[in-house]
Amino acid sequence: MGIEVADNAEAQRYEIRVDGRLAGFAAYRERPGRLEFTHTEIDDEYEGQGLGSKLVAQTLDDVRSRELEVTPICPFVKSYIERHPEYQDLVHQS
Repeated sequence: MGIEVADNAEAQRYEIRVDGRLAGFAAYRERPGRLEFTHTEIDDEYEGQGLGSKLVAQTLDDVRSRELEVTPICPFVKSYIERHPEYQDLVHQS
């Protein structure tokens, strides 16, 4: 199973694809120096395979490489960051 995560900047979302098929996404809004994550969704066909966690982990790694911060409005992204303290430094402090 080939899994790929990529930023679709035009659609303002990170997408996860399995064997080339869209399996889910993490939507965001761009703000100066940060991304606000508003919604994460995995297609029913791919539920229970850990793709949501893979999507968020690779998304946060990309955000870090771009030297941006995040505002986790989406409950899934917020919960993921709470469970993985190595990403807490990315959270924007307002």
